Amino acid sequence: MALNSMREILRRMEEQHCPFWEVVLAYDVDERQVRAEESKAKMLLMWQAMRDAADNYNGQRRSVSGLVGGDGMKMRQYNRRGESMLGEYVSTVIAEALSMAESNACMCRIVAAPTAGACGVLPAVLLPLDLNQRQILEALYTASGIGAVIAAKASIAGAEGGCQAEIGTASAMAAGALVAIRGGSGAQIGHAVAMALKNLMGLVCDPVAGLVEVPCVKRNVIGAVNAVSAADMAMAGIQSRIDVDEVIEAMGQVGRRMPVEFRETALGGLAATPTGKAVKERMQAARKW
Repeated sequence: MALNSMREILRRMEEQHCPFWEVVLAYDVDERQVRAEESKAKMLLMWQAMRDAADNYNGQRRSVSGLVGGDGMKMRQYNRRGESMLGEYVSTVIAEALSMAESNACMCRIVAAPTAGACGVLPAVLLPLDLNQRQILEALYTASGIGAVIAAKASIAGAEGGCQAEIGTASAMAAGALVAIRGGSGAQIGHAVAMALKNLMGLVCDPVAGLVEVPCVKRNVIGAVNAVSAADMAMAGIQSRIDVDEVIEAMGQVGRRMPVEFRETALGGLAATPTGKAVKERMQAARKW
């Protein structure tokens, strides 16, 4: 058994009369030759690490470059004042995405989901919810299965496929997880994944000064909010007109054809702006000392 297509997972769901997450659990058990309870215990450790990272967020902390830090706290305070134009859930999602991605830039412990640069998306959509243990497992196994498929059919690395491969994948994982815990069908999970990926297809990886900070932190926000939107559309019965596996393959093709300047080299996009270049020069000058 291999998680190399969404179609295969959906087929196994139908044949075995089990939910998406249990297909992924069975794969992990077979792949790593562990008991189901061992697999679940490890997944719950990942969840605890996400919770700890959120709880330990410090709005006073700054990255070494000074480019990142404090925005998560600003968003949290803004929400507390009741000034957000969004509902409580989405405004909290934004704050959590910022906080988690900042924690990564500040060298704190996070969970790569699927990468460190995209670590804020999945926990941001899940942490604000009151989930029981079964729902946590359902969400995380669903997300990991989606990530595994995208890694097999396309890429999850910005250096290979641009930011669509990192934030895009994280957004697709989060969208599918949300649909799963809301009782959506396998087909609806697939539609959510497809729509989340389509919305971010072509997103370039252009880190200023080569650091996973700008614009990476704020892109975690758009990935998280995109995931919520895609999940809601899928649950409303809205379908992707392009099959989810075809969307994943198209994303892979776009990444492979993307100029090298837009694949984590810091040679194009925002990194190549006058301000981006000035930041790089400042960082280089500081290192000389």
